[in-house]
Amino acid sequence: MSLNLEQYVSEFSAQNINGEHLLQLDGSKLKALGVTSSQDRAVIKKKLKEMKTSLEKARKAQEKMEKQREKLRKKEQEQLQRKSKRTDKSPSDATEGTTEQ
Repeated sequence: MSLNLEQYVSEFSAQNINGEHLLQLDGSKLKALGVTSSQDRAVIKKKLKEMKTSLEKARKAQEKMEKQREKLRKKEQEQLQRKSKRTDKSPSDATEGTTEQ
């Protein structure tokens, strides 16, 4: 509707075209849905391409954030392990020192 193509809303709705299906439409599928105007198809395809590009950028940004979080988790885990090893060694070192004397 924001593209001033309201005339296709009823057919898209009748065919259960949701966001996921919409992104998979090409020229021939649009034609089959009743988008007979080549100009209208071009407008829809251009908008779909923009949407796909935005989705891909968002997906990549999400993956990057997930990788950064995982890296931080690993770093924190390594620090905890090092800290744990140091605290484990300290009491045993102290007891060994007293038994030697």
